Amino acid sequence: MAFRWEIKEKADEQKVKELSEQLNNLDFTLTNILIQRGIDTFEKAKDFFRPSLEQIHDPFLMKDMKNAVNRLNEAIENNEKVLIYGDYDVDGTTSVALVYSYLKNFYPHLEYYIPDRYTEGYGVSFQGIDYASENDFKLIISLDCGIKAIEKVAYASEKGIDFIICDHHRPGNEIPKAIAVLDPKREDCEYPYKELSGCGVGFKLMQAWTKNNEKDEQFLFQYLDLLAVSTCADIVPITGENRVFVYYGLKQINENPRLGIKTMIELAGLKKELTVMDVVFTIAPRINAAGRIESGRKAVEMLVEENNEKSKAFGGNINEMNTDRKDLDREITAEALRMIAENTALQNKKTTVLFQENWHKGVIGIVASRLIETHYRPTIILTESNGKATGSARSVSGFDVYNAIDACSDLLEQFGGHKYAAGLTLKLENLDAFIEKFEEVVTEQIEDHMLTPQINIDAELKLDQINDSFYKILKQFAPTGPGNMRPVFMSENVFCTANSRIVGENHLKIEVFQEENPDLKFSCIGFNFGDKLDELAEGVPFSMVYNIEENTWNGITNIQLNIKDLRV
Repeated sequence: MAFRWEIKEKADEQKVKELSEQLNNLDFTLTNILIQRGIDTFEKAKDFFRPSLEQIHDPFLMKDMKNAVNRLNEAIENNEKVLIYGDYDVDGTTSVALVYSYLKNFYPHLEYYIPDRYTEGYGVSFQGIDYASENDFKLIISLDCGIKAIEKVAYASEKGIDFIICDHHRPGNEIPKAIAVLDPKREDCEYPYKELSGCGVGFKLMQAWTKNNEKDEQFLFQYLDLLAVSTCADIVPITGENRVFVYYGLKQINENPRLGIKTMIELAGLKKELTVMDVVFTIAPRINAAGRIESGRKAVEMLVEENNEKSKAFGGNINEMNTDRKDLDREITAEALRMIAENTALQNKKTTVLFQENWHKGVIGIVASRLIETHYRPTIILTESNGKATGSARSVSGFDVYNAIDACSDLLEQFGGHKYAAGLTLKLENLDAFIEKFEEVVTEQIEDHMLTPQINIDAELKLDQINDSFYKILKQFAPTGPGNMRPVFMSENVFCTANSRIVGENHLKIEVFQEENPDLKFSCIGFNFGDKLDELAEGVPFSMVYNIEENTWNGITNIQLNIKDLRV
């Protein structure tokens, strides 16, 4: 797939010079990247390079927080049973594990509930409320769901059950009539940071309760490993408060993880210091597999377990589910790609919407993401569940798929989500009309350039700018992720040595230099770039886009360039 290269506009030279001087003459290129990311003062740079738990916001700035804490206190004072209710994905299960295991230290009358993906579907369910009623629960704390549960909350109220909603999805036109609705994306919420995960909102509730009850906040911070997993896995911005959570959560994961996370690390065979990418691509999919294949409850059981043998048993079971998930993912992706290849009309659309009644509901979101890797456009994968079409949507950079689905809401039973990922349910008889309307809406809203994947380049570099001191500062941009991506660089007029080869299945291994300094050479790895080898003849200049990283081989660590794209 061809990429567009987009070099970010340079910051004002005078601003770069001034900030560089304030930061002990920091390299101009790195200073420029800071300013591009809104880090344009000494104080902001200090906060960025030295994340501190003192930087997190007062939880009582969130609308309804006082109501939530008062109702939780009332439940504890009256010995009421409290049900911790969460979604079945990583954000939901880590949310439940955090709130349940933390509160359990102070109050015994707690249980948790994860809805079944197949019989109950996403979010708060009538079955879950019936369970609460039948078992005499008086308060439900919903995590990573509930912001659109208007009817469900009203139903619970009729049964004498109160709700505290902790969500981070976009609200609809109406807010549920709960005791408290904690969601920084509410238009009437003045909380200063809007990008928390669902677990992040649950954490803020625990932080507020801790402060109100004069408990030790440092004890709560021991649960940041769960919050870090949630924040990384849910692909929310790694900026502001989230970046602080991930910084300290990763530190705990690497130094003293809870048993459930330690079990996942061991099963994955990870022996190095874990990064955001390790959580996203190795830890999170395993935790997610429980909810995709069987029940998200199994993930919570593993995450809250304090017995080593039981934790390993839970983990082994979940690891097997992850293997099953991978098989399903491969099979359905292959079938979906065949459907597109055999249908010229599908190939020429600006959307991909596919339906098969027997596709496994647990992996359709993954399949949607896979299809975008080869057919770059807004994509929805649907299957049949309980007599209706239910699906997952994924988008391309810059395009708001939630808004596009919202424009088709007259054909839907329900929908929810974010700019780049959403879920939806509709009647089977509305499917053709929805596919047609979604294509019309996207065609009208999307800009042509959004249909070609783009590599955002932070700066152009000469290879001789890369040295140990440059990389030492660059490493401190971590933790990186959405909103603070690993810096991407571009170098022109690069040459490769004779030592070019393919390693592994299809990975390009080359050594590069520039004519200005031919003795300075850097080793490069290009994953899945093996087909480019024939283009890189000795003496032929090319341009290269890359990340800078460290590579350790035989006990020796060197700087390595990780190729994102090449142009001869």
